[in-house]
Amino acid sequence: MSALLDAVRAGRVAAVPGLVKPLTAVERKAELAALKALRAELRDWGFRRWQERQQVGCALVVAGAGCLTGAAAAAAWISARDLRVSSSLPHRLLIEVLADRDPRWLGDVAHRLADRASTAALDYRLITELVRLAGCQVPTTDGYVHGWAAALPSHGELLPALRADPDVRIMVPRLFETAELSGPLAWQNDPDEAHHWPSVLAVLADEGVVERRVLVDATVARLLRGGRPGALTFFLRLLRRLTLTAEEERDRTADWTGMAADGPVAVAGHAQEVLGRLALSGALPVRSLADLSASMLFRPEKKLVRAQLVLLGKVLRADAGAAGELLPVVAEAFGHEDTDVQERALKLVARHLPALDADRRPEVAGAAALLSPVHHSRAGEIFGDIPSAGAAPYVEILPPVPERVALAPAPADLAELVEEVAALIATPGEMPAFERALDGLVRHAYRDRVALVGALRPALAGCWWLEDEDRRDRDQWFTRNICDLEVVAAALLDRVSTRTLHASSNQGKAGRSCAHSPLVGVIDARLREAAYLVHAEPPPFLLATPGWETGALDAGVLVERLREYRRLGATPGPADFAQALLRVDRGDDPAAVRAAVELGTPEADRLVAWLTADGAPVPALRPMAEPPRPAEVAGTVWPSRTRREPDKTETTEKTEREELSSVWRKFPESFHWLGRPAPRTVQACYHWNGMRGSHWTAVLPQDREALAARLLTESASSARDDQRGGNWWLPLLAEIGGPVGRCLHRGLAYGLGARHPQDRLSAVDALLVLAARGELSGPMLGEELAALVISTDMKINRLADAARTAAATGAYGTVASVLLPALPALMAPEPAAPGGGSRTAAALPGLGEILSVAADCVERGGGSEEIPGLAELAGRRGTSQVITQASRLLIAIRQGSDHSAP
Repeated sequence: MSALLDAVRAGRVAAVPGLVKPLTAVERKAELAALKALRAELRDWGFRRWQERQQVGCALVVAGAGCLTGAAAAAAWISARDLRVSSSLPHRLLIEVLADRDPRWLGDVAHRLADRASTAALDYRLITELVRLAGCQVPTTDGYVHGWAAALPSHGELLPALRADPDVRIMVPRLFETAELSGPLAWQNDPDEAHHWPSVLAVLADEGVVERRVLVDATVARLLRGGRPGALTFFLRLLRRLTLTAEEERDRTADWTGMAADGPVAVAGHAQEVLGRLALSGALPVRSLADLSASMLFRPEKKLVRAQLVLLGKVLRADAGAAGELLPVVAEAFGHEDTDVQERALKLVARHLPALDADRRPEVAGAAALLSPVHHSRAGEIFGDIPSAGAAPYVEILPPVPERVALAPAPADLAELVEEVAALIATPGEMPAFERALDGLVRHAYRDRVALVGALRPALAGCWWLEDEDRRDRDQWFTRNICDLEVVAAALLDRVSTRTLHASSNQGKAGRSCAHSPLVGVIDARLREAAYLVHAEPPPFLLATPGWETGALDAGVLVERLREYRRLGATPGPADFAQALLRVDRGDDPAAVRAAVELGTPEADRLVAWLTADGAPVPALRPMAEPPRPAEVAGTVWPSRTRREPDKTETTEKTEREELSSVWRKFPESFHWLGRPAPRTVQACYHWNGMRGSHWTAVLPQDREALAARLLTESASSARDDQRGGNWWLPLLAEIGGPVGRCLHRGLAYGLGARHPQDRLSAVDALLVLAARGELSGPMLGEELAALVISTDMKINRLADAARTAAATGAYGTVASVLLPALPALMAPEPAAPGGGSRTAAALPGLGEILSVAADCVERGGGSEEIPGLAELAGRRGTSQVITQASRLLIAIRQGSDHSAP
């Protein structure tokens, strides 16, 4: 072994340059062969040798770069992923070992490294030093530009550094052309900070260090192109710091028009300001203003629409002759979804209608048919008779009821099964794929365990537990961790002891750290039981494998499986059979009950009891009359906001003990949580990092109220704590079986008030599916929504957005059935506080938005009975949004409609 290879193996990276530089070309070639062999060996080192691998890999990078003679090979070696065990390279040592190479060779390596998008930013210091030694042109790739920006000093040192940088005129324009904005620019964009990037670039433009026109054009082009909000904020602030002249603004009129019509709200707002200045100065033709307004008046952002109407009013006051071009455009806003915008447009038209030519008036008057009924009276005073809009009879539009999809059988072909198992171990999938693969492993282990083991071993060669020689470590790992199908595969390959599998399969305790632990415990118990059985005595198949992708199992199918077990003399696994019972459809199936009675096995008798009146659901599966609110059960995670009321449905201690005893006698220990209520103390939970989704809902696919009781805290966190992803379960529970009660409706209510739009969409999907299935209780959901809003557990503007989204699908009647029952509580005055008066309904923030959506639903979907308190609210003096929308809703209800909501 050579001295160089000894140093690399020992991880003595500092010694490598001194050992490489004296070598001849022939000696370097010989050393390179040994280094490549060591690199291949390094790939097979297990995770336990990560520290040694990091040290050896660092030395290997320097040694290989010094021994390679080709620029392409050297760049590939330096940037190789398997050698980069840390984020940075020893660039000083690399420069030392490469410094004596030909400058053209160094420049070639530098540009090849800069072309590698994944590592160029990390290797900036190495690349720039190679460029300096080579005397070549600086690279301008995205990665290198990002590395250049990140390497510059911050705060007060940024401006001097850029002034002294010889490449500043090349690099600064490239900052605007990269696919993504460089991190330091997005982090430091305070418009009032003199030392941050926007201010510094404006100074460089004023000093001529960077050409101003190039900077302005690049900024405007980037804003016009669009992108992420953070990046657009930077460019917008830079544009404002540049303080464009009137001529610079006028030269880019087409750009401002494009931004105003299609840009994000902040960009469109700035463009609207610029265009407003141009219009009032006469630099923007009236025809161009009309075309722009036709786009602006139908943007969803009310602030922009109102600002555009104000601008049109100013232009019309300054130039009455513009009425012929502008008023027809203003009249198009009569069809805007916001009645306040309609009112503003109507007032603007009324003010300037005398200046409109007589031949153009019918066009404007005809648009009045688009106005909301609340404005018909005023429109009639202005235009005379309003033509009928000729609306068709209302038809409620709901999504089709989802059809159940049968679960595909386990792969019969061994190669196909092994391929699926390897894929699921590498990347865990959803419940249907998991159940198919688990059942397939059990079936093939029963048929030919030797063939299955022979096919699995090469397919799972990368799994750490095949390499680890310490059985105790493996046993401890599989005892403490849920590893999905890995534990079954490890059992088949004899990489976990029978004693460990037997102990863990019999233990199966469901932890009480969070509400999800019991669901996870059931899945864990099934996996460990299956692992033990395939290692000891494989059953012919699993009883609990669902028949449908929802996780449900038909009773008749389970009876036939039990019949086959009896024929083969197989003994059902306790956890497998318990899960099968929980998945069975407990609907009326006399044929299945008769077949089970005739079968006569102990498991068949338990199934009969489960399906008949004698087998009443265990306590956790009974619908909850009034679940505790997460605000009341939050424990140390969510401080309680309201005093908990005594739970009138709590059973006596004696009765509860009797019910628990019944559960303990019939189910394995991992299912004993079925006899207990959902925990009232919620601790930190990290289950979202692992198995969730349809795996959890498939534990109780016939009992969604029991599931909702345990998953309710997730939706509560999405509304109360602004967490992301907490409503994943709502669409799933909307499609499975079991009664729908208070728990699911409360989860739906929380979901409609979630912080993030995507989470609200999940709740909207669930709402529409429940409505399509005829399982939605509008009054119950409305009651829950009102309670959450009043208790401040939900922000009303989020609810308004979700309701508007649901209504826009065509489900106006459904949304009205939910919002109208909530309104009396939302409009009611708050009880008087000690020493103070009561809050008026108009003081409830966002109430006007809810009233607006409700009015829209009633106008489109049909009449309704009058709502207590609505007339009093509408009759108050004032022009607030709440009073305006209350009046609109009252008019819609009293006028009724020729349409009828379902």
